[in-house]
Amino acid sequence: MVDSIRKHPSGKVKAIVSSDLDRAKAFAHHKAIAAGYASVESMLADPEIAAVYISTTNDRHLPDSLAAIEAGKHVLCEKPLALEPSDAQTIVDAARKKGVVLATNHHLRNMESHRAIKSLIDQGAIGKVNSIRVFHAGELPDSLKTWRLHDKAAGAGVIYDITVHNGDLLRFYLDGNPIRIAAIAATSGAGPKHIEDSVMSVWEFPGDILVQCHDSFVVGYGPRGVEIHGSEGSILGIDVMSQAPGGRVILRTKDGDREIPLDLKVAYERGISDFIAAIQDKGKPSSSGDDGVWSLKLAKAVAEAAATGRTISIEQA
Repeated sequence: MVDSIRKHPSGKVKAIVSSDLDRAKAFAHHKAIAAGYASVESMLADPEIAAVYISTTNDRHLPDSLAAIEAGKHVLCEKPLALEPSDAQTIVDAARKKGVVLATNHHLRNMESHRAIKSLIDQGAIGKVNSIRVFHAGELPDSLKTWRLHDKAAGAGVIYDITVHNGDLLRFYLDGNPIRIAAIAATSGAGPKHIEDSVMSVWEFPGDILVQCHDSFVVGYGPRGVEIHGSEGSILGIDVMSQAPGGRVILRTKDGDREIPLDLKVAYERGISDFIAAIQDKGKPSSSGDDGVWSLKLAKAVAEAAATGRTISIEQA
């Protein structure tokens, strides 16, 4: 994110905040950032800072976002926007009232592979979409096997870390929200049994579109991608569910396979560019606060379906 911000002509990284001042200063030195702070309040007092990027643990997104908004700063917040949809809506309402830009850092919709897939769907390249498979299962790196696996209060588990991305991506593909969701979750690895590291879910979208998602922290050697199937063909997104540029997109129809050329770019650069354009009244965020509310609602529905064994109906309003 630091490199992506700096790549933008209007982007300058002014300060870093950490709960540990020594760690903040070390990171600031490593990345040649001018200031390191041990509190959000100290950083927000700087009148030269116009916007903040929030990448704290999930439970900190609500208070940190509200503090930044109250200080008149624009906010780009990591997903999920909060731990409860009502809290996410509180952030959206506060930003709207204060007149600042709020964006959610959903990077998948900014990847060239997924934008190519979206374009093929919109062009009718595979006719009417009838089903989608999302396989977003990988191995959680050792460096991330901290609160994501052990601290439920901080928002641990694969659903709020991975499934929430699927929610945003599916909404991006289909321009709408699912009608209902069913799911089963499990602890398939060595983590605490009350924190899920694997989940499989089935989503129904309007138009009789069925979606199957497999999300996991414990699949070290499987492919990660998407399949979109329609009445006239299929789109295969191969190795496209990651943070790094890469992967392939194949259009498969009666005429055979055609690989779609991709101009691979760092997804965060588009997110930063759109965020700054919104601040400058020249555009809108690629993923808004409202998008963040919806992706959280859908992740919450998956969690509820897995916990109760019920199929969860999604309110469309």
